[in-house]
This record gives sequence, C-alpha cells and structure tokens, in this order.
Amino acid sequence: MNFDPNIPIYLQIMDEFKKNIVSNTFALGSKVKSVRDLAIEYGVNPNTVQRALSELEREGLLRSERTSGRYICEDEELIKKLKIEQATSIVDKFISDMKSLGFHKKMIVEVVGKTLEKDED
Repeated sequence: MNFDPNIPIYLQIMDEFKKNIVSNTFALGSKVKSVRDLAIEYGVNPNTVQRALSELEREGLLRSERTSGRYICEDEELIKKLKIEQATSIVDKFISDMKSLGFHKKMIVEVVGKTLEKDED
C-alpha cells in the first residue's frame, strides 16, 4: 500500500479496512489477521496497526474476542450506513472538483449521464 505522507498512516489503514468491509472483501464475521501479520503486510510498525484496529473497534466495525483475536462486525445496518457515508463523501468530492473546473449542476449531470451510457455498452 502506498501511503500519503500528508495523512496519518493509521487513518489510511482504517480507510482501507472500511473499504474492504463495505465492499464485502472482508466477509461479515470473518477473522482479521494478527497485528503482526498486518504490520508486515503494510510495512509499518505494529503500534500503527494496533491503533487503527483499536479505532475500528471503537467505531463498532471490529469486535475483539480475548483469546481468538479480532473479527469483522456482523451489523449489516452499521455496514450499510458506512457504505452510504463513503459514497456520499466520494460524490461530494467529485461535485467539488467539477465545480472547480467550472461545471454547473446541469453540466455535471450531463457528463455523468453520458459516462454511464458509455459504461453500459
């Protein structure tokens, strides 16, 4: 994973986990790799991974079982809410970027419509 030097690494790891959860790359209830394994995979200090996972637990996206590790939550409503929040954030950034290019609402809708039509082919 290539990290953005302007954003704390633990936040980027959290974002990656969230994307994997909402896209069902990580199945609900599935076991999360160990902190050590994730630290090696991401090429970061285990404390950074621990912080990310602890924050995800605090948000309710992971649950911890004392002797067997961490698991992805099984709360479908929470996952649905997170998915909508992430989609809204992406759309907000897109609209902001389009406006900075001089597009107004009608033009943005036209561009999106045409792009979606091409995608259907």
